[in-house]
Amino acid sequence: MIELIQFPWSPFCLVQRRILEFSGRPFRITNLPRTGDRSLIWKLTKERYYAVPIIRDGRNVVFETGDATQDIAKYLDWRLRLDLFPAELEGMQSILWRCIENELEGIGFKLNDIYFKEFVRADDQLPFIRHKERKFGRGCIDQWRAQQKELLRQLETSLLPFEAMLAHQPFLLGAQPRFVDFDLFGILENFLYSGHYKLPAAQKQLRRWHQRMMTRKFKPHA
Repeated sequence: MIELIQFPWSPFCLVQRRILEFSGRPFRITNLPRTGDRSLIWKLTKERYYAVPIIRDGRNVVFETGDATQDIAKYLDWRLRLDLFPAELEGMQSILWRCIENELEGIGFKLNDIYFKEFVRADDQLPFIRHKERKFGRGCIDQWRAQQKELLRQLETSLLPFEAMLAHQPFLLGAQPRFVDFDLFGILENFLYSGHYKLPAAQKQLRRWHQRMMTRKFKPHA
């Protein structure tokens, strides 16, 4: 059985979790005990990796080999035969997921992290803050809280092209979901994770797409 090792609020973990749910196959989730405790990942990857998520599938342990890879999603696609990466869409998907993971994710996680005390347990909040401040600077979460309205405006503006893409088709690249749909879904689920936000009311196509993505199941070709 495939095992997803994760933090439940991580946008990139949420991407892989939804792919696994979409597949309809049984899988297992292991949540790391603390944000600062990556020892399980370090052990499973033979001291080659420490980030989340990773996948364990029998003897296979899959993790990202670079900053611009989709090794985990491509493994799941191959393993579960989901047709998320058709060759004819490779270039378009590469452009889109870079936009999703660079621009949208960079706004969404800041808005979610404002409320970290509501989903990070009390004895793990210090390592969480330390991790964020080492990467983004001292007082970064307070800065994001002060910028909340502007960040929400930026997110809504950044979602406009996706709203336009969904005006004439149910998913970003056609009649069925591809990897970029799951990528966008995971990043938005991270934004929504705290329960303090909703998708922009004016972006009706995106809201409908989000509902489809929550319930869609894989249908093998006949």
